[in-house]
Amino acid sequence: MTASKTPIVLIHGLWMTPTSWDTWAERFRALGHDVIVPGWPGIDDRDVADIRRNPEALKGVGLKQIADHYEAIIRALPEKPIIMGHSFGGVITQMLADRGLGVAYVGVTPGQTAGITTLPPSTARTGFPILRNPFNRNGASPISKSHFHFTFGNDLTRAESDAIWEEYAVNSYNRVFFEGVAGAFNERGGVTHVEYGRPERAPLLIIAGEIDHVVPPAIAKAIVAKYTKSGGPAVVDYKEFAGRTHRIVSQDGWEEVADYALNWALANAAK
Repeated sequence: MTASKTPIVLIHGLWMTPTSWDTWAERFRALGHDVIVPGWPGIDDRDVADIRRNPEALKGVGLKQIADHYEAIIRALPEKPIIMGHSFGGVITQMLADRGLGVAYVGVTPGQTAGITTLPPSTARTGFPILRNPFNRNGASPISKSHFHFTFGNDLTRAESDAIWEEYAVNSYNRVFFEGVAGAFNERGGVTHVEYGRPERAPLLIIAGEIDHVVPPAIAKAIVAKYTKSGGPAVVDYKEFAGRTHRIVSQDGWEEVADYALNWALANAAK
């Protein structure tokens, strides 16, 4: 009797829906894995056009609520999965790792958790359209095509980037941005607090893209350093891919990144 393959949970990031993972999900399913790709609360299985027309359900939703949403889904699975998250989904992945919910974790160009204050200028620019208006903390702001080009499509022409915006981009969860920034400067009390030295945490891989404007390698390296300097024994690894942007999960050549992430997770999964 053939043993079943480890299930995989994929967590999308801000301004995206589960469809942003279609590339990896299809590849992993073809290899025999059960792949679960839930949407954030308010997105669920809605399509892009519907969310843009009515983003009301995204308003006021914060990171703890999102992490709790994924925890409930994961605890209902028959076994612990590999958990992979992109961007803010990588923050949620680290929060779930702190709760001991997976056998291995992969943060793909992940945002920083509490206490990591590294903030390159390009990262500050990506959040400015939301953070400049604190009165809209609980809003659900759209991302403009020009800002999407800087944030996700900086390897593309504007026309190419606009076409991807049409297919994938949805409104922001503004509260998530504010909580992420606040947490960076409040390690113990921030919503994104994790115990970096937690000894029983399953292995964690942090993936960076060389030309990512949102999570440049400086942030990814700071995340890894925070875990390793904590003195905990749990495995934390780093991998950087040349020429990759924040659209790394669907950018040309995504197969190399997906295969590396899965092979690492399978090789390092906690028994």
